[in-house]
Amino acid sequence: FAELHAAVPGLPLASSRVLPGIVLRRDFAAYCPTDGELRALLVTEPLRPALTAPGAEFVVDSEGQYQASLRWIANRTEALMKHLQSNNVKLLLSSAKQEEVVIYYAKLYGVSVVECLSSEEMALISEITGVSPYAPFSDNRDREITETAAVTFCQPLLLVSRRCVHIGFSSVCAFQPHCLILCGPVDGVNEQHAAALQEAFTMLQQLFKAVDQ
Repeated sequence: FAELHAAVPGLPLASSRVLPGIVLRRDFAAYCPTDGELRALLVTEPLRPALTAPGAEFVVDSEGQYQASLRWIANRTEALMKHLQSNNVKLLLSSAKQEEVVIYYAKLYGVSVVECLSSEEMALISEITGVSPYAPFSDNRDREITETAAVTFCQPLLLVSRRCVHIGFSSVCAFQPHCLILCGPVDGVNEQHAAALQEAFTMLQQLFKAVDQ
């Protein structure tokens, strides 16, 4: 329930509504509008390639070596974004904070980015779509990307003064997610309404389980 409702203070209760899909309470790190269905990729690590393996030390002896390292990182990041583009990936959903070089090449190649998703949000998206996070720097980087999710729409959503991300997924299960936009004059009222609704949904779940048995 926590991932499927958004509380919006400062509006009357009558402004509350139910939206298809899910609402992520953060803004796009990069937004590239696109029409029609697109493919999304889940990632749990920074897409900026590391110069060394974990635990190893990388020593730079000169300014030239440092600049060469930056060029290698940029070229590797650009190659990854080209690979995503060739696999029709238009949306990155990341639990990790991505660096500026990643955002730059994402915008250049028409890939929207939403970062810093919680583990609960990532788990919910995986449940809806049936896909697992993608490992960008595996041994075979040129293989076809199969861990993509079908997205029916992806757009900004303004809730009073807060910019959010509104996404619709093609669900692989019977569960068709919808998000409750719960409005109220102040946070305390919203919290009371949210708690009451969650208790009502819990009661309905218990009722239907009893009927099934």
